[in-house]
Amino acid sequence: MHNDIVVESKRVVQGRLIQPRASASSGLATIAAAACAALCGCAAQTPSAAGAGAGAPKVILLIGDGMDDNQITIARDYLVGFNGRLRLDDMPVRSAVQVQTLSEDDPAVPVYVADSANSATSMASGVLTSAGRIATTAKADRDLTTIMELAIGAGFGTGLVTTSSVTDATPASFIAHINERLCEGPTNMLQTNERFPWLSTDCSADLKSNGGRGSIAEQIAASQLDVVLGGGARFFAQTAEGEAARTVSDLAAANGYRVVGTAQALAGAPAGGKLLGLFAPSTMPVQWRGAGDAAAELVKRAPDGRVQLPEPFACEPNPGFAGMPRLAEMASAALRRLDDVRSFMLMIESASIDKQSHERRPCGQIGEVAQLEETLGVVLDYTRAHPETLVLITADHGQAAQLAVETSAYVTLNVASPGHFARLRTPEGGIMGVNYATNDSTLQEEHTGVEVPLLVSGLRGRALPAMVPQTEIFRLAAEHLGLRSR
Repeated sequence: MHNDIVVESKRVVQGRLIQPRASASSGLATIAAAACAALCGCAAQTPSAAGAGAGAPKVILLIGDGMDDNQITIARDYLVGFNGRLRLDDMPVRSAVQVQTLSEDDPAVPVYVADSANSATSMASGVLTSAGRIATTAKADRDLTTIMELAIGAGFGTGLVTTSSVTDATPASFIAHINERLCEGPTNMLQTNERFPWLSTDCSADLKSNGGRGSIAEQIAASQLDVVLGGGARFFAQTAEGEAARTVSDLAAANGYRVVGTAQALAGAPAGGKLLGLFAPSTMPVQWRGAGDAAAELVKRAPDGRVQLPEPFACEPNPGFAGMPRLAEMASAALRRLDDVRSFMLMIESASIDKQSHERRPCGQIGEVAQLEETLGVVLDYTRAHPETLVLITADHGQAAQLAVETSAYVTLNVASPGHFARLRTPEGGIMGVNYATNDSTLQEEHTGVEVPLLVSGLRGRALPAMVPQTEIFRLAAEHLGLRSR
């Protein structure tokens, strides 16, 4: 059995947040410090109110990739206990978002489960499209104007912050235009993958040599975004199309970006000018993993057919996360940079709620919700000094992980989940069942078509319907900033 980490749950007593007491166990001090950072907002410094514009409207959009209510509930139960509350739970306005997708072959036909590209495009542009498309229309391949482009055109500040590659579907959809999300760097524009054909790409129409804008990385490098922070260094290390030796990173530097690659360099970057931070080759490592790298497993059966459930495990710090800037630190750096007399549009994504659920790793996804929760603390501190800021928190789509019974009520019938199953030993002493069963492959889980939450502050007294289409995210941001809305 894996060594467990036991931390007594936080609880609220007479409105005060009571910190947990830690019991001695391997890795406990580190995980307790991480929990404090995630839940108390003590890891990142809030930007100063000095130099802020007098009421210039601002929008901060936080996206938990794949963060439907199941993912929030799993994280809440682990992070603060089933009597605890997250900052997410105390947002003043809550609605639900209908996630919609179109067929690529016939855009008049609906598809009921989204991917991150089309759903982020809905939020960024206010227009529905098909899976895999980055701010382009289904079938017709027409470029769609995004909220970031409208903000840049108005002279506002703009920023993208993510724990994925900055070229990944969600951040890319706010600034790039391309027919396939996997065309992240120049060498990815035309690729054949015989083993996994769906990973093949043909973005030839978007090659610069064909009059296009180039790969996603090249489009970011050529953009007028003020700050871009996340992973994706390997795409910027590729030789740019049409260049003998210059890389995409070189093009970014020529366009005025200071390019940094470490947490120390981020902290020491001068306040002025454009900033591009690339802190990992692709997706940034997650902060937590299952003890001993444990993940969900297929339920086994003894020779006599009896169900043998996987051993419970707890979460521990991921060694690969060492030296990485936290999402809250990147968000704080972006806010310091954007905190001037202008309005701004800032998108912040906790990306690996989705990616870790794909890989059936509940601790990784819980840790990413914790990163978003910590970052929300930084954002809310900022809004207290800047009440003109609209905060929108949502997800792009649902994910596979479900909070399931740890031991089936039908145990006497010897039944068990047909999918992958994890038993998490929680800090408050319980065992939580997390089930993954969208398919029976050894590859990864798939998205679900469930609605996702929308949590809001700063609406200025306006009412929000109980259910909105995902394109409403664009309209809310555009109207708050005074930009032309569709």
